[in-house]
Amino acid sequence: MRSLILSLLVTAPSLAQTPSETTPPPTARTIVIHADRIVDGRGKVIPGGAVTVQGDKITKVSATSAGTATYDLKGLTLLPGLIDAHSHLSWYFNRQGRYHTGNDGDTPVESMLSMAGNAYATLMSGVTTIQSPGSPEDKDLREWIALGQVPGPRVLTSLGPISSPRLSPDSIRAIVRRRKAEGADVIKIFASASIRDNGAQTLSDEQLQAACGEAKAQGMRTMVHAHSAESIKASVLAGCNQIEHGVFATDEVLKLMAERGVYFDPQVCLVFRNYLDNRAKYEGIGNYNEAGFAAMEKAIPLATAMFTRAIHTPGLKVIFGTDAVAGAHGRNAEELVCRVQAGKQSPLDAITSATSLGAEAIKMGDQIGSIAPGMQADIIAVQGDPTKDITALRRVMFVMKGGRVYKNER
Repeated sequence: MRSLILSLLVTAPSLAQTPSETTPPPTARTIVIHADRIVDGRGKVIPGGAVTVQGDKITKVSATSAGTATYDLKGLTLLPGLIDAHSHLSWYFNRQGRYHTGNDGDTPVESMLSMAGNAYATLMSGVTTIQSPGSPEDKDLREWIALGQVPGPRVLTSLGPISSPRLSPDSIRAIVRRRKAEGADVIKIFASASIRDNGAQTLSDEQLQAACGEAKAQGMRTMVHAHSAESIKASVLAGCNQIEHGVFATDEVLKLMAERGVYFDPQVCLVFRNYLDNRAKYEGIGNYNEAGFAAMEKAIPLATAMFTRAIHTPGLKVIFGTDAVAGAHGRNAEELVCRVQAGKQSPLDAITSATSLGAEAIKMGDQIGSIAPGMQADIIAVQGDPTKDITALRRVMFVMKGGRVYKNER
């Protein structure tokens, strides 16, 4: 059924976007883009310049912009497409203006159309790759986007989380193996309760060791929802790869993550403010109640202070993830704005966290996240200079993914 739904969403013939290709086909069209500056995603800013694309790959980056441009983006800044390490495309508001829970009468067609709409909004905002932790529906959407038949960011998904404290370690290992067989890109684990329920550890140390140990044995990455210091510590010691949220992270566990090379994906404000701004659309569903919203209100200053400590922890790899849910899709860059303005991160470091560092975290650093020869041609252009004014990321004028232009407002 989902495959049939997605086949109805075809928007244009597919262009080749095979990540493993190293050289473009001889007949691939050559595109030259000129701009005022290039932020390469690795911490370097090139004044002026041009980027040459052939097929789905970048073939040349120049500091000069002589010659004829296919796309003359003078006045704009080029960056790699942004990478959001935590986004939920399956979350949306239904026609009654309420958060879709799966039992509100929406058909599978309506749900998939909403997911496709979220994917489109995300891509238009300059995010060309997301990691979704996760929904079974992600799999079909991932494939149709990869085929070029639905416009959206590149999708990596866990398909579903491991969360039940009732699972035995052997059952958890079996689930990890099943997720791999089903086509998951990453294993998602809930090690703690939500911030609305105080974030206490929910899986035992043994359960976490089973999940992350089996994932490692299967050659898979793990990302762990963990708010409390105890759940973060247990997850890191279990060999997990990436920690999400961490509102109550202490200096001790921040240092431990740095020492163990664990990636940290905290959120500063977008997810909390989105819930609060859309309170009427969530309230009364599960733990979206008065106490839950009060906890999220209190979490904003805690998360901001924690984030500032995190980015000043030597060696800690802090990446960009929004936890975008219903109401936040297409506003992903607001998290980066908040990280700079409230969390005191430098604009260039914020951009790097959402490009080359994010690509490294998802084991795609040799394919995306940088504007450099041989990389996938995921390129966006914004109005202004985001290394001086991070709000320029709100003004995305051009989006290319895998050499295909999806947006050009010049």
